[in-house]
Amino acid sequence: MAFRTAEKGHARSLLEVLGESGLEIRRGADTALLGRERELQRIIADKADRHTQLLNRKHSAEEETASARELDNLATALEQTQSQIRETSPQYAALTQPVTLNLEEIQSKVLDDDTVLLEYELGSEKSFLWAVTSSSITSFLLPPRAEIETAARRVYDLLTARNLAPRGETPAARAARVRQSDQNYYTAAARVSELLLEPAAAHIKGKRLLIVAEGVLQYLPFAALPEPGKQAPLLVEHEVVTAPSASVVAVLRHETAGREPAGKTLFVVADPVYSANDARVGQRPVVSAAQREPGVTDRVHSGAEGNIERFLRLRFSRTEAEQIANLIPADGALTAFDFDANRDAVLKADLARFRILHFATHSLIDDERPELSGIVLSLVDRAGRGQDGFLRLYDVYNLRLNADLVVLSACRTALGQEIKGEGLIGLTRGFFYAGAPRVISSLWQIDDRTTAAFMRPFYEAMLVRHETPAAALRSAQMAMWKTKGWDAPYYWAAFTLQGEWK
Repeated sequence: MAFRTAEKGHARSLLEVLGESGLEIRRGADTALLGRERELQRIIADKADRHTQLLNRKHSAEEETASARELDNLATALEQTQSQIRETSPQYAALTQPVTLNLEEIQSKVLDDDTVLLEYELGSEKSFLWAVTSSSITSFLLPPRAEIETAARRVYDLLTARNLAPRGETPAARAARVRQSDQNYYTAAARVSELLLEPAAAHIKGKRLLIVAEGVLQYLPFAALPEPGKQAPLLVEHEVVTAPSASVVAVLRHETAGREPAGKTLFVVADPVYSANDARVGQRPVVSAAQREPGVTDRVHSGAEGNIERFLRLRFSRTEAEQIANLIPADGALTAFDFDANRDAVLKADLARFRILHFATHSLIDDERPELSGIVLSLVDRAGRGQDGFLRLYDVYNLRLNADLVVLSACRTALGQEIKGEGLIGLTRGFFYAGAPRVISSLWQIDDRTTAAFMRPFYEAMLVRHETPAAALRSAQMAMWKTKGWDAPYYWAAFTLQGEWK
């Protein structure tokens, strides 16, 4: 009963929206409301750009507060309008909402003999872990939320030490700081493993792990934690996948069961143009990754409004995409590079034709307003004129996919706003709704050279050796862990698979 209560508390609204994902909710809805929705989305996109402009120039606290309040009010109005659309939709009225599965249903419909569910519930006085197999359930008492979250944040901070850039830090000082963080990581990770995994050590041996976590634990790369009682990371003996809840996996599996496979293999978007200063604007020669001066940062222009954000051109994202496309017959892949890597290319393409969608670009994560998070595509046209290049979360919800896998090869795409009982409200959730049963995304910022090095063995394992995405992810992580110079968890542990593992 306690386990079912915890399962009910995870991803409640996601279960509801997944139930409507296969229906045309807007068919038959009030046309005035549909027009209002489109107009609000347009206004919100414009105001979000202006808000980003404000934050990137000198401004007062009052200006920032007023801009944020305006965005919040618009987001509330959009949410209310979408609720009214559902209420007037004949399709929605006839919808039977999915319910949270009980223990026996999870054991029979979600788990198999090779998989163990580890579900966590954090409390102020004590926390809980349930280890569930296809034939058993065991409960464990864990320390309070504060102790667990402090230890988990310590691990995350040490893992991402390479992303810090303290003012005035010399290269030698940075190297020493990173080296110390790597050394401290193993002690900190062993402590988290002791807290979260050791109680269930006897139940997880040789099994695939399905992790359902909450709070800061959703930012934790479980595959990089040491096996209880050992030094080697968990990935050596386990596939590790995550999910908002076990019931969500069941719904994803049901929604895609018996679906006709997509006819083509890959749609890949990479190396967009972010700035009017880019060498590609005005048909100037493209500067290759090898020629480009390292550390040069482009600025995005938004028409007459000027600079809205700094985005560094991802020099190796094209190499990453070309390496992947080369594994597939030419007629099975569609690539969108440079100016073609734009918002219209995604929204107007028949994405349902493709089994795999791969985005190699920047992400824009808004932790306060997750509906404004998105994928950054080309922000200028061939003449250098500013254009809307943000594929925002609400755009993702409107996609119709037949994909087996979406790969978000962008920084921090697994993150979002954490709402109690709902998990992380981010891009992954949007792609689940759009029809993808599994999404690979990242937990922290990684440079494009490292990402390209990681994606090659991942796709080779999946497309050449025909491993499942979960197995291929583990293969790529293992390969990097065994390679000197790439062995630190920072380089290979950021990518995580959420959703279906079969």
